[in-house]
Amino acid sequence: MLELKALDTLAFGGLALLLGQGARIVLPVLARHNIPGPIIGGLSVALVTLIAHAQGVTLVTFDTAVQAPLMIAFFTTVGFGASASLLRVGGPQVALFLAVATVFAILQNTVGMLVAMAFGLDPLFGVLAGSVTLTGGPATGLAFAPLFEEAGVSGAASVAVATAMAGIVAGGLVGGPLGTFLIERNRLRTSGTAPPTARAEVKDDSDEEEEILERWTAPEAVDAHAVLRSLIFVLAAMWLGSWVSAGVAALGLTLPAYIGAMVVAAVIRNVDDATGWFRLSHRLLDTLGAVALPLFLAMALMTLRLWELSGLAWPLVVNLVVQVALVLAVCCWPVYRLMGRDYDAAVMSGGFVGFMLGTTANAMAVMRTLVERYGEAPRAFLVAPLVGAFFIDFSNALIITGFLNLFG
Repeated sequence: MLELKALDTLAFGGLALLLGQGARIVLPVLARHNIPGPIIGGLSVALVTLIAHAQGVTLVTFDTAVQAPLMIAFFTTVGFGASASLLRVGGPQVALFLAVATVFAILQNTVGMLVAMAFGLDPLFGVLAGSVTLTGGPATGLAFAPLFEEAGVSGAASVAVATAMAGIVAGGLVGGPLGTFLIERNRLRTSGTAPPTARAEVKDDSDEEEEILERWTAPEAVDAHAVLRSLIFVLAAMWLGSWVSAGVAALGLTLPAYIGAMVVAAVIRNVDDATGWFRLSHRLLDTLGAVALPLFLAMALMTLRLWELSGLAWPLVVNLVVQVALVLAVCCWPVYRLMGRDYDAAVMSGGFVGFMLGTTANAMAVMRTLVERYGEAPRAFLVAPLVGAFFIDFSNALIITGFLNLFG
C-alpha cells in the first residue's frame, strides 16, 4: 500500500488534474458538456480505488491536510468578487435575477427533502442533493459535505459529487433547448446593437459606473509584487475569517469553514471599491481562485469512497428528474416573464438552467450557443455571470446554513 503525506497528496492531485485536462483534449465530448478537468481526473482515481476496494485491496492512503486550505482560499477569492458596486452597475435586473435564483434555491431544497422523505431517507439528504450541489456545484458540495456527515448523512461527499456531476451534464443538455424553445415560440430576435459584454450594456450610464467597470475589466500588469500582494490579501482574509467563523460557531450555529473568510473578503472588496486604499487586483485574485479550485477538487474527488453510494441510485435519479422538470417550468414562466419577456430574457432563462443545475461555465456555454445562432444578448451577458459567478454563492451559503441549523 502506498502512503502519501500532505505534499505527496497535493502533487498526486496535481497529476490527476493534468490527467483530466488531457482527457478533455482527447475526448472533446467532455469539454462540450463542460465537465471540468479536475472532476475527470479525480473521479478516475476514485474509480480505480473503488475497483480495488471491491477486491478487498487498499491501493493508497492520502493525507488531505492541504485540502481544506485550498478550499477556503477559493471561496475567499469568490468573496473578493462580491462587489456592491458591480451589483449597482447591473441595475435592478441583477437584483431581480438574484432574488429569483435565491427563491429557487430554497425551492430546490424543499423538493429535495420531499423526494428524500419519500424514499425514507434523512431530509438533509435532499438538501445535499438540492441547492448545495445543483446551485452550488461540486466545490460547494464538497465544502459542506463534512457538515452533512456530522448531521447524519452518510457518504455525503460521494452523494455531493454524484449529484453535482449529473447536474452539470443535465444543465448543459437542457439549457440550450429551453432557450431555443422560448426564442422560437415567441419569435424573438436580438436588437443587434452591441457585443455581449458588460461594457456595451452600460456604456451610456453614469461616470461612476464607467469607472467601476474600467477597474474591473482593464488589463493589469502581472509581476511578482502584484501576485504577492494579492496572495497576502487572500491569506489575511483567511486568517481574519477564521476568527469570524470561530465566533459564529461559539453561538451554536453550523457553518462551513469558508464562510468567515468569504465575508471578510467581501468587506475588504467593498471598502476598496469605496476608498481605493488596498488597490486590489481583481484579475489576479480570480487567477488565484482558479488555481486553488481545481487542485482542491482533484484532491477531494480522488479520496472519495464511492462504494458508499450503494443503494442511493434511485433516490438520486428521481431527485434529478424532478429538479430538471422544476427548473424548466420555472424558466418558461416566472424567470422569462420577470426578466422582460424579450430576447435577452430568453437567453438569460437558458443561462438560469445552466447555473442552477450546474455551474456558471454551463450558463455561459448555453448562452454562447444561443447568441451564435440568434444574435447578441448584451443584457443577458451582464446579468447572468454577475449572479451566477458571485452573488448566488453568498445567498446559497446562507440558505444551506439555515436548512442545516433547522433540520440538522
